Amino acid sequence: MAQASPPVVVVMGVAGVGKTTVARLLAQRLGAPFAEGDEFHPDANIAKMAAGIPLDDADREPWLRRIAEWMAERGREGTGGVVTCSALKRHYRDILRTGWSDAFFLHLSGDRSLVGDRMSHRAGHFMPTSLLDSQFDILEPLQPDERGVALDVGTGPEQLVAEALGQLGA
Repeated sequence: MAQASPPVVVVMGVAGVGKTTVARLLAQRLGAPFAEGDEFHPDANIAKMAAGIPLDDADREPWLRRIAEWMAERGREGTGGVVTCSALKRHYRDILRTGWSDAFFLHLSGDRSLVGDRMSHRAGHFMPTSLLDSQFDILEPLQPDERGVALDVGTGPEQLVAEALGQLGA
């Protein structure tokens, strides 16, 4: 009996929830490629965010389409993959699903004060804490017809990955 291909997973949520940490660990456990969604941003987007200016939908669309292309490649190759992406709006997730319609969204969610505290203690990231409110303001939770699960980041990365693997049936 042939073994199913690893899934294509988008680890989503506002800045500071631990997307990269969880996604790296999940990719390792699945034996699938990992991609950091921030690396798909054009330089203009990074400069805008670093200056404390929130991105708008027009800024995000090319970025989302590049991530969708990565997802499509992993799906076609049968390797699966895990990518980080805020994916804050349903519309953004719809764009990502153009790359791989069966994508699984792992929404890491947390309280504003906890996430803000985490952001204030990380170094070397272009996203300032001042933009956190703008992310929470536009966040649209997963809808019942979207494949995925929301997990609270109050637990550690190992527990989050174990829960995600359970949801994925892995």
